[in-house]
Amino acid sequence: MRIDNLEKVKINIIAAVDRNRAIGFRNKLLYWLPNDLKRFKALTTGHTIVMGRKTFESLPKGALPNRRNIVLSRSIVELPGCEVFASLPDALATCSADEEVYVIGGASIYRQAMKKADRLCLTEVDDEAKEADAWFPEYKEEWEETTRENHQRDDRHAFSYAFVDYVRKA
Repeated sequence: MRIDNLEKVKINIIAAVDRNRAIGFRNKLLYWLPNDLKRFKALTTGHTIVMGRKTFESLPKGALPNRRNIVLSRSIVELPGCEVFASLPDALATCSADEEVYVIGGASIYRQAMKKADRLCLTEVDDEAKEADAWFPEYKEEWEETTRENHQRDDRHAFSYAFVDYVRKA
């Protein structure tokens, strides 16, 4: 069901960021936090995920199961298990009003989606990555924290982190 009013599509952005908003290095995630991966799966399963081509290429097994996978790419190519669009507006135009969309990266896709997003679902990692080449857009001034769940480092998590949700300030 195609909609003409993109304002009806609920757009969430999901990412793990360090203290400086770093998100990646050489097309890889900066942090391996099992609870973050579980949260990502719980939030996105059964919904639509939107990503750039490089993010898609970084996925170890290709398209993520039990989700509608949308990849944004300047060159429209065939990607197994995915729908490919040239732009974020083109992709969002194919979403129905009741479809929940999660933008999962990378940095340029996050920048494009920030103006349209309704909610940020961030994992804020209490660390400053030694090497990073991709950053999440600035968000503290335009977004208001609604929930925070703090977690201390443990035998499976090398860093303390928090699951933090934000909504756009009114």
